Amino acid sequence: MEPEGQQPELESRVVKIFRTATVKRGGKRFGFAALAVVGDRQGHVGFGYEKANEVPYAVEKAEKKARKSMISVPIVKDTLPHEVLGRFSASRVLIKPAVPGTGVKACAPVRVVLELAGVKNVLSKSLGNNNVKNLVKATFRALESMTTFDQVEKLRGVKLTWTSTK
Repeated sequence: MEPEGQQPELESRVVKIFRTATVKRGGKRFGFAALAVVGDRQGHVGFGYEKANEVPYAVEKAEKKARKSMISVPIVKDTLPHEVLGRFSASRVLIKPAVPGTGVKACAPVRVVLELAGVKNVLSKSLGNNNVKNLVKATFRALESMTTFDQVEKLRGVKLTWTSTK
């Protein structure tokens, strides 16, 4: 654990830069948008999507928004507690826990989110539309809906016993 009052170091990655053009009387005006993901590799991750007239400002705004939208991800033995499907618009992301040594098997946008969250072994499959923004949002929805064994016990108010189906 970190000492009192000291926060873990946040790492950020820009997933994609988007360029738009507006045609005005004097010619084309370009605008930029950035999709950034911020995480501490210890179970906390956030994303932000912001626009600006220049790339550095768009990235800065996206990272600031990502820090505000941080969520907590339950991690059990370097993987996730259970399989989950996240959906956003026409994009779907299936995320499954994996055995140690597997690594992060995922497409680029999903991999960035999972790595910055601190997940080391996971399998995933993107289904439907492969729009980068929607894949990141679907991944976040999947991670937000994760529950641990302890959380289920507390929610139901009973003591559960786990048995393997294999």
